[in-house]
Amino acid sequence: MRKLKMYKQEIPPIKKKARLPHRKIIYCSILTVLLSFTLYQPVYATTDMWSKATEIMKDVYNQIVLISTVAAIVTASVALLLMNFSKSGKTVDESRAWLKRICITWAILNGLGFIMAYITPFFADGKWNG
Repeated sequence: MRKLKMYKQEIPPIKKKARLPHRKIIYCSILTVLLSFTLYQPVYATTDMWSKATEIMKDVYNQIVLISTVAAIVTASVALLLMNFSKSGKTVDESRAWLKRICITWAILNGLGFIMAYITPFFADGKWNG
């Protein structure tokens, strides 16, 4: 170690830059590429994207119809109970209005399913297939 007499500080020696071992880098890169082929798993596409999307949408729609049917039954039964056991005419009228809304909404949701399931296949590929 060298010392400066004036400041009395030690100055570290100058180090050489470490050289990259090119052979090791090339060996590791080739090894990495070859090992990546061992981890490769081929994907066999049995269906295309559109048929899978159609399947997912049908599943989602079936879940929505299931939930809406249960909700419609519960709320319609509450509306019917209020209609039958209420002494107030206003409550009976409101229950009847809610029952009508519930039935219309449930019919629309199931009507969409009917259209998608039975009518759209007639118009597949932009042509009438009837």
